[in-house]
Amino acid sequence: MTLLIAGLLLWSGAHLLKRLAPETRARLGGTGKAGIAILLAISVVTMVLGHRAAPFVPVWEPPAFLSHLNNLLVVVAFWLFFVGRTRGTMAARIRHPQLTAVKTWAVAHLLVNGDAASLVLFGGLLAWAVVEVIVINRSQPWDRPRDVSVRGDLVAAGIGLVAFGIAAAIHVWLGVNPFGG
Repeated sequence: MTLLIAGLLLWSGAHLLKRLAPETRARLGGTGKAGIAILLAISVVTMVLGHRAAPFVPVWEPPAFLSHLNNLLVVVAFWLFFVGRTRGTMAARIRHPQLTAVKTWAVAHLLVNGDAASLVLFGGLLAWAVVEVIVINRSQPWDRPRDVSVRGDLVAAGIGLVAFGIAAAIHVWLGVNPFGG
């Protein structure tokens, strides 16, 4: 569990550095972006390895039907993740579509994983996303996008479905069937 928690802390710290220590982040310059990207990649690998190595400690038994709700929420999360980049209409309604996507994804995974390591991983990422939204909202005003379109929503939906398919295939490859079988 230590490796998992270390990965979560590294992920959170690397993301929050820009907001909580802007002078430090500015001093790092362009090479700092590459360094932070490397730290984020290391944090993801650390979280995955930490989750896989953690002992299975059951906390609750999720009902099988929740796998369908999980998959629906994950599809929505992938759509939300890309809707800001594609300038979909929801980008003008939701200030943080990518962080909303992470929160949706985390809640979806909390519904279907009742072990301690999963609660730490997905609960930790949910907590990070909530804190990130609060920190960003307090540090800068929102310049609501105006040039959004339904076309952006459709493009985000297409990209999101492809990303969902890739994520599902990776889960199956890792031995975790996201479709409840």
